[in-house]
Amino acid sequence: MVSILVGSFLISLLHAIIPSHWLPVLAIGRKENWDLAETEKVTFIAGLAHVLSTVIIGVFLGIIGVELSNTLGSFTRIIAPSIIILIGFFFIRQHYVHHHFHVQNEKMVGRPKRKIIAALILAMFLSPCLEIEAYFLLAGSKGWWMVTTISLIYCVVSISGMMLWIRFAYKGLLKLNWHTWEHNAGLISGAVLIITGLLSYFIY
Repeated sequence: MVSILVGSFLISLLHAIIPSHWLPVLAIGRKENWDLAETEKVTFIAGLAHVLSTVIIGVFLGIIGVELSNTLGSFTRIIAPSIIILIGFFFIRQHYVHHHFHVQNEKMVGRPKRKIIAALILAMFLSPCLEIEAYFLLAGSKGWWMVTTISLIYCVVSISGMMLWIRFAYKGLLKLNWHTWEHNAGLISGAVLIITGLLSYFIY
């Protein structure tokens, strides 16, 4: 259970600071002359949409996890960790083309504010965090309390991280190579998934 919680936290933290989750909001906000408070407000709303769609899918996977753990004795011990490990290898293989959220900023700038915000919310809602979903499946085999805990961890860490990074970036305090960071996000996520799966298998 500790490995599931730690893995969920790391994945949530990683995706909170992936530039594609908040950098488009910052770019559009600057073009539209939004102040920091307004930019943070839009980031918060878009972040809520993102975690909402992720948790909705996660709950369904949690239900599957509950049912399979009740019918298959080997699900928690072998099947669920194996699925997580396989998903981890998939993301390592696909990390160079893995992206969550792309908004063509040049097409957004100059439009009515409500339409810009609506487009950002829709884009974030339609791009759930797929890596964390594997943890919901495994959490379902542990019980609904674990599914609820992972949901809370993901929501709090993701939104808080996005808000912090948007504040730092707005004030010009961040000097990072965003392309390199986002390019390697899938690789890091895959490694975390594999480690979690192995730990769940060996310390069950």
